[in-house]
Amino acid sequence: MAFRSEEDLCCPACHDIFKDPVLLLCSHSFCKACLQSWWKEKQIKECLVCRTVCEWSDPPCNRALKNLCEGFLQSQRASSGSDSLCSLHSEKLKLFCLDHEQPACIICRDAKIHADHQFRPIDEVAQEHREELHTFLNPLQHKLKLFNEVKVNLHQTAEHIKVQALQIERRLKEQFKKLHQFLEEEEEERMLALREEEAQKSQVMKEKMEALCREMANLSDTVRATEEHLRAGDPSFLRTYKAVVERVQQHPQLDDPQLGSGALIDVAKHLGNLTFNIWNKMTDMVSYSPVILDPNSANPELILSEDLTGVRHGKRRLLPENPERFEFWDSVLGSEGFNSGTHSWDVEVGDNKDWEVGVIAESMCRREFVGSTVWSVECSHAGYRAFSPTNKYIALSITEKVKKVRVHLDWDEGKLSFLEPDTNTHIHTFTHIFTEKLCPYLCTRNPQLLKIVPVKVCVRKLTDQEE
Repeated sequence: MAFRSEEDLCCPACHDIFKDPVLLLCSHSFCKACLQSWWKEKQIKECLVCRTVCEWSDPPCNRALKNLCEGFLQSQRASSGSDSLCSLHSEKLKLFCLDHEQPACIICRDAKIHADHQFRPIDEVAQEHREELHTFLNPLQHKLKLFNEVKVNLHQTAEHIKVQALQIERRLKEQFKKLHQFLEEEEEERMLALREEEAQKSQVMKEKMEALCREMANLSDTVRATEEHLRAGDPSFLRTYKAVVERVQQHPQLDDPQLGSGALIDVAKHLGNLTFNIWNKMTDMVSYSPVILDPNSANPELILSEDLTGVRHGKRRLLPENPERFEFWDSVLGSEGFNSGTHSWDVEVGDNKDWEVGVIAESMCRREFVGSTVWSVECSHAGYRAFSPTNKYIALSITEKVKKVRVHLDWDEGKLSFLEPDTNTHIHTFTHIFTEKLCPYLCTRNPQLLKIVPVKVCVRKLTDQEE
């Protein structure tokens, strides 16, 4: 193994020459003490540089690197041997002149230039100066360590942004593909209805034309024959007069041909309020969720559904340590908070046996447990309970299993109610003077899904009074 400079033999954590270096599976090495100190503060054992999760609790020693470091230190000590001799007297520099603030040998102490100067053993002064320098160096090392952690997190965040963009692009294309398909099918259906009406009414016109042509042919024959009789001589005319008159009188007396109502294509039916009618029909294929979950706030052990309305507990993922994300709590927030008005949403808990739903102050600390400004109801091994910052946990008298919870917040009136919407059973109500923005709050430690129930969308025309 070769190294280019002293930096190649420095630990990424303490930035000093490796001491007892250990090797991780990702090929990065660290001082054993530095790695254990880092892991002591983390829930997951991961590399300080690339954040790869390490399955080893006691990584093996990097003997090749250890030998290189020891050889490097020995060469440093050997090269510094000449520096320990006085340049004037070639004696060992065992003293330190406090007045000149420089090393000196025994002969220098008696020299005229150092008359009446104070001396101390050089090793004592060096140790004191090293300790003083360490006091200045420690904050810088700590700051460098923090910068290194931030750098790793920034890199991880940048990669996560790319992943997010690709996922969002895929979902957008899927949703627009469904909309395009709906519009194409709607267009085809309406074009088919137009062609059918055109064919039907064209057929009616064709039949009327054919009947009219037949009648016109018969009438033309009668008119032509009568006109020929009128041109005949008197004797001939008088001999056949009665027969001709009888024929003319017996010819059917037809009504004047007229175009009946509804003969034309019903243009208004096909084009009137076209976009509105399509939009109204589209409501059958869309739904509206009163709460959309924010994936940037979700604990790394929570998995959200693609439509961002459901959440379940799963295997921990490697995600950026952004300020919005919950680290201590197995929780996720709604993407929008409320600081006024009345708001309501239903959460389907189903067979989930470890859940909590309610609202939480937007300013709540999410990195560690420092008290909770949350108002909620929960189900756990302790049963059904309600929680608030003032009263903490309150046991709830619920006899039947709750499958769905409705959260109703009246921020202005300071009232937060919970009930079972299917049976309209009251669960609990908090009264509190809210002073900051509240966000919908879901917490689960169970693989069963918690889901925001969608609201049916309808379109109607407003009356004059409503307008």
